[in-house]
Amino acid sequence: MIQAIAFYLFASIVVLSAALVITARNPVHSVLWLILAFFNAAGLMVLVGAEFIAMLLVVVYVGAVAVLFLFVVMMLDIDFAELRAGFVRYLPIGIALAVALAAEIMIGVGAWSVGGIELSTRIAPIDAAVPNIEAIGRLLYTRYLFVFEGAGLVLLVAMIGAIVLTHRERGGVRAQNISAQVNRRAKDAVRKVNQPVGTGVEL
Repeated sequence: MIQAIAFYLFASIVVLSAALVITARNPVHSVLWLILAFFNAAGLMVLVGAEFIAMLLVVVYVGAVAVLFLFVVMMLDIDFAELRAGFVRYLPIGIALAVALAAEIMIGVGAWSVGGIELSTRIAPIDAAVPNIEAIGRLLYTRYLFVFEGAGLVLLVAMIGAIVLTHRERGGVRAQNISAQVNRRAKDAVRKVNQPVGTGVEL
């Protein structure tokens, strides 16, 4: 019973937070809703016995990807004075969300520790004796090898496209010339001058 309650709780919050990610007007709020969605998705993964995926969602997606998104969003033209003005007003909501996230993780771990869950049987029909990491590795490098490699190519193309779209040629920029620096001779860089006393130096 507790497994079903936890599943529907996490699933409903994931759907709600995902909708708020794309409907929130403030991009910072969108990233925060995205973090909430990741936490609840991690709870779902814990419920189905995929604790490795849950750990990846929290460590990689929340700890790295979402933080990167937050940095990018913060680099946009955002009125920070307005954001700081509402900090105290939204502080209770932030604390409530943090408590809810911690409680959900505890519920997920507790629900999984109670015993087996039928959802795991349907979603992850693997041998219970095989660890998560080994099972994922077997699938990625055997059955889904081409899909896995294709996903890597898609990410590579996306990275190159982002660089091409954001690259701009700017005039007046003194770029570093490594070959000229390496081939520079001492006599071209140093000049010996018999400087008269009291006349200063020429720069």
